[in-house]
Amino acid sequence: MKIHLGEKGLDASWQAPFPKEVKCHKCEGMARIMFVVREAGGEKEYVCNLHENGKDDKYWPHDAIACAVYLCSECFEPNALLNQA
Repeated sequence: MKIHLGEKGLDASWQAPFPKEVKCHKCEGMARIMFVVREAGGEKEYVCNLHENGKDDKYWPHDAIACAVYLCSECFEPNALLNQA
């Protein structure tokens, strides 16, 4: 995985760019981007291989992921957005 700090990582997505802020799921304050991690070709292991997608009606990524991690400046709760190739 490659780690991209702060706003430099917003374009390190498999789909549309990540937003620089999201509404906190805990307190509804604003959570600011900390970093983005993105799997790319050549990885030895992928998150999608940790669990079987669709087994027992449980969802799991089916391909390489990008994950943006945010931190709420009001309650200090981490928040995350995920997409896949």
